[in-house]
Amino acid sequence: MLITKTTDDLKRLFQKGGVFAYPTEAVYGLGCDPDNKKATLRLLVLKQRPISKGLILVASDFSQVKKYLKPLSDEQLALTQPSATTYIYPALDSAPKWLTGDFDSLAIRISQHPTVRELCETLDSALVSTSANLSGQMPAKTASEVAKQFDDKIDAILDGNTGNLLTPTVIRDSISGEIIRS
Repeated sequence: MLITKTTDDLKRLFQKGGVFAYPTEAVYGLGCDPDNKKATLRLLVLKQRPISKGLILVASDFSQVKKYLKPLSDEQLALTQPSATTYIYPALDSAPKWLTGDFDSLAIRISQHPTVRELCETLDSALVSTSANLSGQMPAKTASEVAKQFDDKIDAILDGNTGNLLTPTVIRDSISGEIIRS
């Protein structure tokens, strides 16, 4: 398993369908190319997460996720600025089911975390983002915690600092404003 501090080192892994961990606003995330079904299904198996639950995508810019979503209202577009909140948006019927799960929506965060932003810019893509832990276990907050939980089951760890949030990001519905996860 590769452990690196450089986002450029993950570009080839991303293009080849690799699964890797990286620091986010509160915990380490597991990620891969959202358009690569095989990589995403591998991530779900590693995490022991059912496909039905759907996944979060993180991006550095709304343009990286727009292709998955139905046209947004002006109010919803105002929510597409970098923040530590994940919003649920209506997904296109063509959005991959391995991302949406049993839903007709998709969870999106335009991240304000500098490492996530740099990674998405380096890869010129959004990323699948789910906490780096086995389902039901505590999320990893350091690279060494990721390595302990996943050993050599993932391809790489981007070693860096998580943000200052104490819990994973809030998830809100972009239409009603309702909090889905606090």
